[in-house]
Amino acid sequence: MIVENTQTQMRKGILEYCILSIIAKGEIYASDIISELKKARLLVVEGTLYPLLTRLKNNGLLSYNWVESTSGPPRKYYVLSDEGRKVLEQLDGTWQELAFAVQTAIGDRNN
Repeated sequence: MIVENTQTQMRKGILEYCILSIIAKGEIYASDIISELKKARLLVVEGTLYPLLTRLKNNGLLSYNWVESTSGPPRKYYVLSDEGRKVLEQLDGTWQELAFAVQTAIGDRNN
């Protein structure tokens, strides 16, 4: 149980960063975000993603556009705002610092 809880907390900690990074590549539909996260082995369900997207939008980090679909109702496509790009740039720096810190901390413990 302790390991599973720690793994969950670690994933939650980087999920927002990964979502912003995916959206930064260009306008994207929510199910495509989920696909990208699954490819990265970050298992996310719609019930997790949509509240996060709403919070990011409410914080001014992204916006969305409605696009007509040929196979059903219009789709909501997400895009980063200028503020979202600034925040992502800061998070890129934070990620580099954290990755270095973790790599340094674990070092060569297996040798």
